[in-house]
Amino acid sequence: MMNQSPTAKNSGFGRLLIVIYWIFSLSAGARALYQILRKFDQAPLSISLSLVSAIIYLVATIFLAKKDAVSWNIAVGALSIELLGVLGVGIFSYMRPDLFPLASVWSHFGAGYGYVPLVLPIIGLWWLFHTRQASTSRAVSK
Repeated sequence: MMNQSPTAKNSGFGRLLIVIYWIFSLSAGARALYQILRKFDQAPLSISLSLVSAIIYLVATIFLAKKDAVSWNIAVGALSIELLGVLGVGIFSYMRPDLFPLASVWSHFGAGYGYVPLVLPIIGLWWLFHTRQASTSRAVSK
């Protein structure tokens, strides 16, 4: 029987997640900064939420890339907040469209970004728990 080593959260598929989160942090951050400078008075709530999402994507990127247990916990927290944010803002943007004259990254569950903001934290959380489980089973088998 071949001894299979566990997958690190920042290798293989994890690297792809890190790249996607990095792209989203840059994209959401650039969009938010542009809108803050040019259009903040038109939609302060949605623009502020875009900035918050960019910060969360950046935190997720950094802590998905690190290997220690504290980083794993912070990554889980960031992705959980992201998922709650996209669900909350998604619902709220349908209930009160008047507060979202300009879409935020998470408005309408991330429709402006192809719903990736809705799917990404679910996949990210699955990956984190998948890699955590592999690490735990390896430690038990020793």
